[in-house]
Amino acid sequence: MKLTKEQIEQIATLARLELSEAEKEQYATQLSSVLEYIDMLNEVDTSSVEETCQVTGLEDVVREDVVVSTDEETRQKLLTAFPEKVGNLLKVKAVFDN
Repeated sequence: MKLTKEQIEQIATLARLELSEAEKEQYATQLSSVLEYIDMLNEVDTSSVEETCQVTGLEDVVREDVVVSTDEETRQKLLTAFPEKVGNLLKVKAVFDN
């Protein structure tokens, strides 16, 4: 599957990349070869292969989220010392830009 220049430009737009004309040609060739390889893999007969989502046998270890300290005095000291708050919530800088 050969990607066109327009498709590369669309991919670059979605990835928020600014590409030169030379880079567009280079990526068109490279991404096309990757897609051709994927097409080859799609031709492999996997009907006798058992489905699996992971092969290591590892499992997530989770524990219940339990409050270990209900020291109201410590909580009030923290609230008092924090520079910005809304009610009993601590106001912090935004993590994500919109």
